[in-house]
Amino acid sequence: MSSSPPDPVHARAELRAFNRTVTERIGVLEDQYLDRGRSLALDRLLWEIGTDGAEVRDLRTGLGLDSGYLSRMLRALEHEGLIVTVASGDDSRVRRAEITDAGRAEIDILDRLSDDLADAILEPLTPSQREELLSAAATTRKLLTASAIEISPTDPDEPAAREAITQYYAVLAERFELGFDPATTRPAPADALRPPAGRFLIATLKGTVVGCVGVKIHPDGVGEIKRLWVAPETRGMGLGRRLLTAIEDAARDAGSTVVRLDTNRTLTEAIRLYRSAGYVEIPAFNDEPYAHHWFEKHLAS
Repeated sequence: MSSSPPDPVHARAELRAFNRTVTERIGVLEDQYLDRGRSLALDRLLWEIGTDGAEVRDLRTGLGLDSGYLSRMLRALEHEGLIVTVASGDDSRVRRAEITDAGRAEIDILDRLSDDLADAILEPLTPSQREELLSAAATTRKLLTASAIEISPTDPDEPAAREAITQYYAVLAERFELGFDPATTRPAPADALRPPAGRFLIATLKGTVVGCVGVKIHPDGVGEIKRLWVAPETRGMGLGRRLLTAIEDAARDAGSTVVRLDTNRTLTEAIRLYRSAGYVEIPAFNDEPYAHHWFEKHLAS
């Protein structure tokens, strides 16, 4: 039996208390993080640039920063002589942040001080408490990452959608016993996955595509779910179920009361997901050459 959802008031209070405890314990509230004369935000940016450097647009996307704010932060690090910003390759419009020798030395100091801070947090705890804290930290990091994933509708011909489908095909080619050839599977062209004929959703994490799913709405109103894919780095975060629920909602909004799908026997995780989500196995409803199982679910109004 599934547990009841947490009380919203209690949940918000617990998260606020968690935020207060963590920010105080790791020194976020201090003007100079780790006594290095900079805020945590600037040190984090320096870490993200790293010894290999990074393109400014990637830093902006990865850290979720406003362009103007990021520019001011980069100038502050440049003023300290820790980085330089240069043109990336032959395109002068693309800027890149590169670490200096002073910046490399500063990163080494920050790494050492961060290790000292971690030791100071763990040292007073018993061995069992340390294990509990580390396990809780790993779980918290995973769940906070999961909560940052956004699911949104997109046109199947958009670059992000095409990238997702390409990665989906690559997974099938790796997993299927005899490989996978997109030319031999039943077609799901872009026109069939965009309104009014269908819907296509992508999941993104900090601007990177990490999942997708689509649905074809047949003339009889049945929705056929296609192209459910979750990137390896986000597996175990419940994204597959979120995508499945989101595409069911999209099918329902388009007038479907029943959704169906087919899958290959090697995709055991997907089969478990479908069954746990209320899908029932039915006889084959199409001639998909790669399918071994066919499922159906009646959608609640």
